[in-house]
Amino acid sequence: MAVEVSDAPGANRYEAYVDGESRPAGIAQYIRTAELVAFVHTEVEPAYEGRGVGSALARAALDDARTANLRVLATCPFFAGWIARHPDYEDLLYQSRSRVSDRGSG
Repeated sequence: MAVEVSDAPGANRYEAYVDGESRPAGIAQYIRTAELVAFVHTEVEPAYEGRGVGSALARAALDDARTANLRVLATCPFFAGWIARHPDYEDLLYQSRSRVSDRGSG
């Protein structure tokens, strides 16, 4: 089974197509800014679950983020779990630079 992933920026999502089919087998919705890309929802059609479509989406999207020097905010549980299982992508994760704390001084 061949999975091809492409960015569909007009729809704010990556789309995965299997074996040249016209409908996506899976999608990964995102919100992109100049500094980061937040992955907010991933969905794989039931017929393709467990067949590598989600992994193909994650790998392609994260590789694109790396190429574009974007940090990643993985609010989608699938992306968060995938990155946790693939530590070579952890360096992409967004780290807040804020020094503001809600802790009192005394």
